[in-house]
Amino acid sequence: MYSNQVQISNLTLVNSPSWNVHPIYSSDIIIQHLTILAPVDSPNTDGIDPDSCTNTKIEDSFVVSGDDCIAVKSGWDQYGIKFNMPTKNLVIRRFTCISPDSATIALGSEMSGGIEDVRAEDITAINTESGVRIKTAVGRGAYVKDIYVRRMTLNTMKYVFWMTGSYGSHPDPGFDPKALPVIKGINYRDIVADNVTYSARLDGIENDPFTDICISNVNIKLTTKPKELQWNCTNIQGVTNQVTPEPCNLLPEKEIDCPFPEDRLPIDNVKLKICSISGNF
Repeated sequence: MYSNQVQISNLTLVNSPSWNVHPIYSSDIIIQHLTILAPVDSPNTDGIDPDSCTNTKIEDSFVVSGDDCIAVKSGWDQYGIKFNMPTKNLVIRRFTCISPDSATIALGSEMSGGIEDVRAEDITAINTESGVRIKTAVGRGAYVKDIYVRRMTLNTMKYVFWMTGSYGSHPDPGFDPKALPVIKGINYRDIVADNVTYSARLDGIENDPFTDICISNVNIKLTTKPKELQWNCTNIQGVTNQVTPEPCNLLPEKEIDCPFPEDRLPIDNVKLKICSISGNF
């Protein structure tokens, strides 16, 4: 908590009773070469949860979990709104997840301080419930925006794309029902998925749609017993290009490559310092 220049690397973490790695209110964080193992039927065993953090890099790591492999957070309902510390400038690269009941990368549901500028690439998921999932609800407020994902390889998935606007868990009854979250600028490209049950379930919030969704160059191969309705979409707006199976009418075809920023974030200029120890013990 409240730390700067945090480095966590080359560790194996086994059978935590709850979240494994949870930096909060911190900045300039490098997380590399972690192996995190939990039983796949154990709830709340999230792998890595950057929470109200700025300039974070997660690379070259492997998580088996009963919950989200990575969960990006920034505070819950009125408490997160009041504290007002977003998670931003997050890089995720070369990451592998196994989680049959949860997401490879979750954004939320505690996102009431805001989440912005997340860049995830070269992501692998096997026997996992969903790829990148956005979770929010009335009462959360704030935003999830400027999210960029490319080069995902997925195998044996329930959902490829999943956005939930009715994730209604609240810490207490004191949340503001007028605090509506803003979900916009969500970009997915270059995704291959095999053995999939649903291509997408995208549920925005009535009178508060999720907007500026872009999905391009996606090839989804279905399981032998897929759901008949492959794209279930409500209260969303966006475009798609070269996506199979054919998306819903709320995501019309447009000749576009969804963006992925090419500039370097500040965390990419921070070098990992290797510590050593010697002597007689």
